[in-house]
Amino acid sequence: MSSPVCYGIIPARYQSHRFPGKPLVDILGKPMFYRVYERAISCSKLQQVWLATDDQRIFDAATKLNVPVVMTSVDHHSGSDRIKEAAEQLKLDDEAVIVNIQGDEPALDPSMLTELVAPFDDASTQVTTLARVIDAQEAENPDRVKVVRSNRGHALYFSRSKVPYIRDEEHSQTDYYLHIGIYAYRFSVLKAFTLLPPSPLEDIEKLEQLRLLEAGINIHVVMTNYTGFGVDRPEDVEQIIKQLQQQ
Repeated sequence: MSSPVCYGIIPARYQSHRFPGKPLVDILGKPMFYRVYERAISCSKLQQVWLATDDQRIFDAATKLNVPVVMTSVDHHSGSDRIKEAAEQLKLDDEAVIVNIQGDEPALDPSMLTELVAPFDDASTQVTTLARVIDAQEAENPDRVKVVRSNRGHALYFSRSKVPYIRDEEHSQTDYYLHIGIYAYRFSVLKAFTLLPPSPLEDIEKLEQLRLLEAGINIHVVMTNYTGFGVDRPEDVEQIIKQLQQQ
C-alpha cells in the first residue's frame, strides 16, 4: 500500500488555566505557535500544516506571519475536537492522516513526526502515538503518563500510576515507557473518536486516550529516542528559550 497523505494541525486556544495566552508568548522574537509551526513544516511527511484556534488575537497574529489558520469554536473541550472541526472545514479526505501537533512544544523535533506517521503505511493502523524509555524514579511521577504495550506495539493501557507493577525482585530492571502526548489519526477514526462519550477509565485517570482503548480502537505506540518539552507554566518559558539557543 502507498503511504497516505498526512497533514498537521496545531490546536491553539487562548484560555489556559495555568497559562492564559500561551500560544502568543514570545519565544526568541516570534509567538510560540510560530515556533511550533516552523518545526512542523520541516517534516517532509506532512503535506501541509495549519493552526486551529478559537481566538481572534491568535488568528490575526497567524495571518500576519503567513501561517495558515482556521477559526474554530470556543466550545471544544480538547485539542482532538478542535483539530476535527478544522479538518472538516478544510474538507480533508477520510483516509488522510491527521497529526495533532501540540502547540506548546516549540522545540519539537520534526523527526518525531516522521516516526509518528510511519506505521500508516500499514492499512490497518488507525491511531499512533509516541513513547520513550524512562527510569523507575521518573515513572513514580503521576504527571508523567506511562504506557504498556503488546508485542505488536499496540497500547494495552495508559496510566498515571507506575505500570507495570513489579511483584518480584527478579523483574526489577523492567523498562517503563513514558507516553509522549502527540497523536496521528486516520480522519475517519478521529471523527468517530470525537463522537464517543467520555469513558469510565478516562474519567478516573483523566486521560483522553483511554476512551479509544475502551472503545476497542487500537493505538500503535511508536518507540522514540527523542524527548519533548512542553511549556505548561510561565516559568517554563525561560527553560525552553535556553534549549532553543543551545540548538
